Amino acid sequence: MVKASRETRSKFLKVKCPDCENEQLVFEKATSVVECTVCGRVLAEPTGGKAVIKADIVATFE
Repeated sequence: MVKASRETRSKFLKVKCPDCENEQLVFEKATSVVECTVCGRVLAEPTGGKAVIKADIVATFE
């Protein structure tokens, strides 16, 4: 049996907090609220699929 390679569909995003400019990694499909580790501002909110990102996306990692 040949195993098909699975295409990576989810990404990690490097985001910058709009308040304190701290940069941190966030999973694109976050299942819980993600807060800035420095100031506590909400950076991502879950939706059941892709999270709503409430920060500036600096980079994308697959």
